[in-house]
Order: sequence, then structure tokens, then C-alpha cells
Amino acid sequence: MKSSTCIGISSMKPCCRFLISYRSSSFFGFSPPKMSRSGIRNLSKSLSKAVDRRRVHSCKHSKSQVVGYKCLADPNRRAFSVSDSSWGQSRVVSDSFRVDKGRSREVLVIPRVASDFRNHSTSVEHHVNEKNFERIYIQGGLNVKPLVIERIETGDGLVKEDNTGINASESDVNTNDVEGSNLTEPRIEREVSEIEKEAWNILRGAVVNYCGNPVGTVAANDPADKQPLNYDQIFIRDFVPSALAFLLNGEAEIVKNFLLHTLQLQSWEKTVDCYSPGQGLMPASFKVRTVPRDGSPEAFEEVLDPDFGESAIGRVAPVDSGLWWIILLRAYGKITGDYSLQDRVDVQTGIRLILNLCLTDGFDMFPSLLVTDGSCMIDRRMGIHGHPLEIQALFYSALRCSREMLTVNDATKNLVAAINNRLSALSFHIREYYWVDIKKINEIYRYNTEEYSTDAINKFNIYPDQIPSWLVDWIPDEGGYFIGNLQPAHMDFRFFTLGNLWAIVSSLGTPKQNKDVLDLIEAKWDDLVANMPLKIIYPALESDEWRIITGSDPKNTPWSYHNGGSWPTLLWQFTLACIKMGKPELAQKAVALVEERLAVDQWPEYYDTRSGRFIGKQSRLYQTWTVASFLTSKMLLQNPEKASLLFWEEDYELLETCVCGLSKNGRRKCSRLGPRS
Repeated sequence: MKSSTCIGISSMKPCCRFLISYRSSSFFGFSPPKMSRSGIRNLSKSLSKAVDRRRVHSCKHSKSQVVGYKCLADPNRRAFSVSDSSWGQSRVVSDSFRVDKGRSREVLVIPRVASDFRNHSTSVEHHVNEKNFERIYIQGGLNVKPLVIERIETGDGLVKEDNTGINASESDVNTNDVEGSNLTEPRIEREVSEIEKEAWNILRGAVVNYCGNPVGTVAANDPADKQPLNYDQIFIRDFVPSALAFLLNGEAEIVKNFLLHTLQLQSWEKTVDCYSPGQGLMPASFKVRTVPRDGSPEAFEEVLDPDFGESAIGRVAPVDSGLWWIILLRAYGKITGDYSLQDRVDVQTGIRLILNLCLTDGFDMFPSLLVTDGSCMIDRRMGIHGHPLEIQALFYSALRCSREMLTVNDATKNLVAAINNRLSALSFHIREYYWVDIKKINEIYRYNTEEYSTDAINKFNIYPDQIPSWLVDWIPDEGGYFIGNLQPAHMDFRFFTLGNLWAIVSSLGTPKQNKDVLDLIEAKWDDLVANMPLKIIYPALESDEWRIITGSDPKNTPWSYHNGGSWPTLLWQFTLACIKMGKPELAQKAVALVEERLAVDQWPEYYDTRSGRFIGKQSRLYQTWTVASFLTSKMLLQNPEKASLLFWEEDYELLETCVCGLSKNGRRKCSRLGPRS
């Protein structure tokens, strides 16, 4: 049996393990680093300085079905307990859960520094190409001094809080770095309705603890559900509205724990059969499991078991998880004022890994992300493979978040430049080619086909007969929207709500386009909202189209689930878009609809039928993100200044540096210049 040993600085909790598969050729899914001699010398110098101030832990792992990452604790280190006023009590996290109550309680020991081993585990090539983003992961990685807030249990049982997280012997640390590290507002005390109280009870009842600390919420918590499937797991995308509800209510601990623990799950070697996904991939979900420790029937420990898609229906990796993680990380800093989390070395490295995965050069000629069907919220076959709008809008948002949060230095300047270039190109691509209104549809109706030149008007060889009959009468004279997908000789004219809402929130569209999207939703309220906001897709696929595109999916029957079902979780994003565009009355109208029904219907996951009158035929009850979206929407409407922290305005710097180059050789000028002029 082969085994390997690694030395690394770690902040991992000794009581906590992760379920992973193991290959002797790599550690946690990272290939062994390939470095030049000069790179090794620089890395050695950086590590030696770090080791002088911090203890280095050794960890070993061997080939088995369950491999746990656990650091050997120094017996001379002090123990501490974790306490937070938001959760009501002080907790001592034990190393294991023992059946034998006669034994003394074991105490968790945690190093005071953030994990640095991630920065020294990625591949470093000999390439001199400036576009090789992997080069930046080692360089300058230790320049950021992460801050860790600890609560230390003294001998007399009292809890002493260490707000600096900095060793007193480290005289070279700038104490100004700690400013703003603990600026979370106290829990907001305000009068709430009975429905809101019920919602908060359900949301807090869905909280999952790991080693004594809250780390997320389960997808659904229906006590009558005998087959929860994966609804008892913590999904990254599902947790976002829950996280915002907690943040807006002044409870930040659970969000911080979630961000850090999901970061530790990033890029581990989960596989579909014998093939591994790229580094930087975030899991779709994870679950806290209790397993026997080292085969002992008397000792148990908690482990995190992530799902990267290898257990999902269709075995599709989640493209949107990493994008949502970056968006939530920015929201945490904006709402709490605690930007020290973003500055941690491991967090900065996590952002870079996600960006590296998304910005990798490939065969695709488009600036949009090429993904498979089922790789986002619509996780079943629904004909969205290619360049779906939802992924592009989230990708654009994540790029804007990353540009704000990345530490800019010589090691990251190339990455920041690549982000700016991609933002500009992606924005132009979506605004120019995804947008449709009555004028654009009439233009497509008169397209010439088989055009071969750089000056072609019909650049993607779209056939006019693709314009569906329903769209001709449905599109209003005022207003428009972004289509669902664009590929060669194919335009998906369905209205995808999530992508259009995030185009507004992130300013992916122009101010005029953003206004027109809301105007269309208002004009087509009976189709897109009706009795329950909001339709995830309009219209539904029916008859032969449903059989061909979905494969006769029994769950995605017409006007059900992802095929035209109504999803209350889209409410908070609709509210955010309405507040941004100065139309909060539209959001209030939608909130009033759900307030009348959700509690009576036991907070279902989705609704069926064209008007959203029936509870979904396979809808889970007490769906957590349904509850959280209602609470988040209420709080955003009551505190619109908080909403301004979560959306973006037009970025005029991108207008100045547009890289589309369409003004050359007599071609039409870039549409991004319109708002600027």
C-alpha cells in the first residue's frame, strides 16, 4: 500500500474530516507541482519565513475508501471554545463523540493561521506565456496576512475573546489590518408578522451544525418526507438566499463558516468513474455525516461528504456553484463590513482557482461559457446546453465580484487584465446578440442566410423560420428581454427569468435594456407571475417538442418543475432587480402574492400549471430557499439601502476599454458606446 506524507501550514480542525477518493499521484486532487529551480528557491524562502512564526503540522494519508485530512495537534497549544451571541451559547468543540461517558472530554486545538498549503499544491508550469494564470498562485501568495478571530477558554471557565487573531510576537504585522474585521451589525430587532416568525423558525430549524458550529441549511426540511434523497444536503446555490437572510438580520457566523468550509472542499478528487474534473470546481452540495473513528465502535467523528456531480442525476458537474460562492463572498463583505475574510490567503487562492477554471482558453470562439445541459439551477435535460443565459449572467457577476476582491499586485495583474477583457467582451456579446425586442425580431425575420464574411449581419447563420409563432404575438411593443441561448444556427427564444434578472442586477444589460426587461415582466404579468411568482421559463415545452428536447422527462412535463413551473425562490432576485430599477411596487405586489399562499401551502419548492395555482406534483414542502427568499425580499423592501450593496451600476471604465474591435474595417460600432455617449 502506497502512502504519502505532506507538510503544510493548516487551520483545519482536527475533529473534522472530508470524504474524498485518493490517488497516490496527487494530494487532494492537485497534481504534484512542477517548478523551476528559481521557483523552488523563492518558495523555500517564503515557507521558511512562515515556519519561523508558525508551527508546521504533518499529516499522512493512505489509500482507502475514506481518507480523512487531520492535522496532528501540538499538546502545548491552548484550547479554546467557540461562542457567538447570534446562536445563543458558548460551545466547546470536541475532537470526537464518544459513547463512553466516563472518559474526559477531549478539547479541540486549532492553529491561529489560515491554511497556506493550497497555495503550494497547484501545478506551476515552465511556461512564459503571460496568459498562463497558474503562474500567479505561488507568487505573492504569502503577502496577505489572514486574520482569525478566536475565543479562548480560560482555566476558570470564562471565555476571553481575542479580536486581533495576531500573535503578539509578530511585530511586523500592521495593526491597521484588523480594522473592519468585526463590523457585523447586531441582530436587527423589528416587528415582524406571524408569517415571518414562522418562516424564521423554519429557517433556523434547517440549520446544519458541523463540529458544533452552523455551516449551512438543508435544501428542504419536511418532517413527513420519508425519502429526502439529496434534499437533506447543503447546496451552494440553495444556501445563497438563506445566507442573505441571516446577513440582513445581523447573523454572520453561519455565512462565514459556510464560505470557509466549502472552500476547503474545492478541487478535491471526486470523479465520475475514472475521470477527474478541473481544479477550482466547487461541489454542488455537501452533507455532514457521522462515522466511526478509525474503525472504533465507541468513537465517532463528523465528516463533510461533498458531491461534485458524481451522484447527481445525469452526473453533471455544477458550473454555477463556484460563481455563486464568489457572489456570496462579496455580499458577506458588503453587508458586514468584514473584508478580512476576502483578504485571507486561502480565500484569495480559492477565487483564483475558480477564475482559472472559467477563463481557461479552449476551442470556443465566444466569450460566453460553454456548458452542458443540467449544469445550473435547471439540473435536468431542458435543451440549455451550449451558452445558457443563466450561466453567462452569473459568470459576469462573479467576474465583477472578483475584480473588486482580488488583491492586486505583480502576481495578479495579468489575471485582473484578463478579467477586464472578458467582462468587456462578454458584456458586448450578450447585449448585441442575445437581446430581442419587436425591432430585433423583425430584423431577424428579414435575415439573409449563408453569409460568408467578417461583415455579415447574420453572424450566426440564424434561419428566420426559427422565430416561434408564439413569440410573434407575445412580444410587446414596448420592452424586450435576453434570449435563453445562442449557438450557430440556433436561438432559444424562451424567456429565462433567472438570467434576465441577473442581467439587471449585474448591469450585464444596458440601462435601457434593464428597464425594458422589467417593462416586459410588468406587461406580461399574467404569463410570468399570475398566481405565484415567478415562471422559471416561459413558455413550456409541449407535445413533440417536449418529447424530443427533454426525452419525455416525467418530472419536466409541461408547466411543471423546470418546464414552465413557478418558483418562489426567484422572488428575492426579482425584488433586488425592482429596487435597482426604481420599481419597488412591482416587488411588493409579488411579495403580497406569496404572503397569502406560502404558509398555507407549507412553503413548497415550486408550483405547477400555466397560472401557478397548484402545488408542484413532486414539490418538496418546507423548502428552505422558498422560506429564505420570502424573508430576504421582505427585508430588502424594508431596507432598500441594503439592496444597493448587492447590485452593480453600469461600469463606464469597461465602456472606455471595450475590446470588441467592431469599429474597424467599416463594421458597426460597439453598442456599449451608446450609454457612454
